[in-house]
Amino acid sequence: MSLSELSERERRVLEAVIRSYVETAEPAGSRSLTRRFRLGASPATIRNTMADLEEKGFLSHPHTSAGRVPTDKAYRTYVDSLMHVPELAFADRERLVGGIVPGGSAIEAILRRTAQSLGVLTQELGMALGPRLDAIMLQRLEVVRVSSEKLLLVLTLQGGTVRTVFIEVRGEIADNVLTEVQLVLNERLAGMSLHEIRQSMGMRLRDAQTSAEGGDLLNIFVQEGGTLFDLPSSGEESVVLGQASVLAEKPEFASGDAMRKLIELTDQGTQLATLLRKRSSIGGMSITIGAEHDNALLGGLTVVTAEYRAGALNGVIGVIGPTRMPYEKVIAVVRTASQLVADVLT
Repeated sequence: MSLSELSERERRVLEAVIRSYVETAEPAGSRSLTRRFRLGASPATIRNTMADLEEKGFLSHPHTSAGRVPTDKAYRTYVDSLMHVPELAFADRERLVGGIVPGGSAIEAILRRTAQSLGVLTQELGMALGPRLDAIMLQRLEVVRVSSEKLLLVLTLQGGTVRTVFIEVRGEIADNVLTEVQLVLNERLAGMSLHEIRQSMGMRLRDAQTSAEGGDLLNIFVQEGGTLFDLPSSGEESVVLGQASVLAEKPEFASGDAMRKLIELTDQGTQLATLLRKRSSIGGMSITIGAEHDNALLGGLTVVTAEYRAGALNGVIGVIGPTRMPYEKVIAVVRTASQLVADVLT
């Protein structure tokens, strides 16, 4: 059933029920709707309209109450066709800027601040997923001696991310050789993505002019470059979460079962990471509601996300909470936050 198949009165009543339920968390009755909203009809007429909306699948009728509550279908219709998302209020934007922009410039720190700020402003659970390391540009590298047979490769990536990799060597290598090789590696590889480095390492180092000892060490990089610059995915795929305590006061989590599912979902970061990574490939804003998810743990929850992009880097930030949420504000906050994250990274 599309919105066009609803009468004007049904649309107005549906919007009123959703707004009332989001604000009060109480099932909406015809008399309370008549008092709170200018619907231009008597309580009896509103009651009949609500019954029609229930028959069409937009409202449900809790057994313990005479009022109605919106279904996932109602929220989807509201998000797609009824609501209007305004620009974020100036005060809220300033709070976002103050929460996201100051502080360290490392990607992990930016995303941590973003998840916390999203939670504070929306009172939902903020979350963020970093960009894939493969797409991140190498800014510089250092080769550090750890022992006579082990070196440490320190990679500083775009956005301040630092990763370290151990390299096994045969016998101690002189300091001047380490300096020589480090210079060549930075000249030939800095400014490229990790994926590009793996694909072209041999070609880029083939004609490097070095000492015999330096050439031997460069050969190790050529032979093992596919491994050295194929960094573990655990860091890139971990989801940064805000404070889950903001959800504890919501009536939807009053039951132990609902809270258990939420804890299980957040403890298993790979499930959230997979969900967010799919959204990153889609781009833009994405909103999924309740039964639309293919994961049982997300039943009764809404996920609102937005992609951030800075050059070759892209990731996802957003919030997760009960389907009863103030969609206009949440969407405005998430959309603005994604723009701020992109600006900071750029």
